[in-house]
Amino acid sequence: MTYNLTYRHGTIADLRQLKDLGLIAYSLIKDRLTPENWHTMETGLKNEERVAQLINSSLSYVCLEGENIVGMAYLLKHGNPTEIYPADWAYIRMVGVHPDYRGRGICTQLMQLALNQARQSGEKILGLHTSEVMEDAMHIYENMGFRKVKDLGPKFGMQYYLYWLEL
Repeated sequence: MTYNLTYRHGTIADLRQLKDLGLIAYSLIKDRLTPENWHTMETGLKNEERVAQLINSSLSYVCLEGENIVGMAYLLKHGNPTEIYPADWAYIRMVGVHPDYRGRGICTQLMQLALNQARQSGEKILGLHTSEVMEDAMHIYENMGFRKVKDLGPKFGMQYYLYWLEL
């Protein structure tokens, strides 16, 4: 089957589709979590206010098949520190691809768009975090030059890691 995939910046008008895609994409790990940990993750993914805040504070990238969003990634510029990211790091959040579209290079393309923007914006370090169950994603990140720099400890019952790329 041939797909006609297009890429663009996401907007707040994409809120519902982005929220739904987050649930669908991350449900792939549901069976690797305890019911309690999945419930906690699912609650966060369903939180429209949280998704809207992420859209509004980032430069989002989406992949579309027709009018349907099938991939997403969010780039946050430096100056948005968290307990994970220092203030001088830009970072990527919530990379997700619809399960029906996995293996088509969507994650790599979304990551490349974010990486290119970070470089154009003069960012010095680009970070991301991921968990031990995201083996395919870790492989993509490492192939793009990201290096694991820290074990973040468990969250949702999984080991999380911090990655960075010096731009």
